[in-house]
Amino acid sequence: MSTIQKSAVNAVAAILVFGLAGCAGMSQQDKNTAIGAGVGAIGGSVLTGGSTVGTVGGAAVGGIIGHEINK
Repeated sequence: MSTIQKSAVNAVAAILVFGLAGCAGMSQQDKNTAIGAGVGAIGGSVLTGGSTVGTVGGAAVGGIIGHEINK
């Protein structure tokens, strides 16, 4: 793994750690929305070959599904 790749992985790990710390005050529905958006973004990106529209669309659909899960 090159130095640039290692730096990118470390940056993503740091963002995840600080991002998860921000979830401490969230309700369960807010957490479900965030998880759904993240999973949807990954799914949309994979299904569309990394398309920005697919990633954003997947995040939107996943967020809506996650928001509605516990209603």
